[in-house]
Amino acid sequence: MSRFNQLFSSTIGKKLIMSLTGIFLSLFLVVHLVGNLQLFKSDGGLAFNEYAYFMTHFAPIKAISYLLYATFIVHALYSLIITYRNRKARPIAYASYNGAANSTWNSRNMGLLGTIILIFLVTHMSNFWYQYHWGDVPYVEYTTNIQTGETSVRDIPAAEFHDFVKYIEDGSEIMIAKDLYKEVNFSFQSWYLVVFYVLAMVALGFHLAHGFKSAFQTLGFDHNRYAPLIRAIGFWIFGILIPLLFAAMPLYSFFVVNS
Repeated sequence: MSRFNQLFSSTIGKKLIMSLTGIFLSLFLVVHLVGNLQLFKSDGGLAFNEYAYFMTHFAPIKAISYLLYATFIVHALYSLIITYRNRKARPIAYASYNGAANSTWNSRNMGLLGTIILIFLVTHMSNFWYQYHWGDVPYVEYTTNIQTGETSVRDIPAAEFHDFVKYIEDGSEIMIAKDLYKEVNFSFQSWYLVVFYVLAMVALGFHLAHGFKSAFQTLGFDHNRYAPLIRAIGFWIFGILIPLLFAAMPLYSFFVVNS
């Protein structure tokens, strides 16, 4: 067996893979968040629907998306392998061992948190990604007056249009696109789905707060000079801010858009 295979078949190698995939997924969350913040714009979904089309049709983004799907699978698979081997290595808990005194709650429950996030991802992909590609999502036409900036919105049944267009006509910019914005707000009419999304973001916050810090520790970034900064970014940005903003989206849809 080569040194490369020995490394990535060892516990350290598996943790290294977990760290690299985790950091990549964290960076994706930042990009995904920036795009989804378009939901808060009071433009009838124009910016969000344009963003949704770009993310699903721009060739480089589509290529990265396949890498993203593979990364999700690898990250989840190696998480299960590491959890299983850790439990197998110590089948009987030490009677005197007090986990709470030696580690944080989220560090001891990363498997549980990851399972909740996995269930959320399946639900999320089913509700929006699948529906956008293969569901009966209606189209919408935006007509924006170039001089005044005023925009009018007109619904178009899905059977009447099957493309994305954007053009200038008679002093107005016209855009026709799939109305994923309407699909999002329709889904978040259900209070139980909103509650599930918020709870999933709480789980994501706990998962990221520990995982971000641990990933950099595994990669060797645990020097006193920059470890405090990594911990701060992991806690305040990935553990608090990002999950909070994601959780605000279904709440905004339920209490503001759908009210």
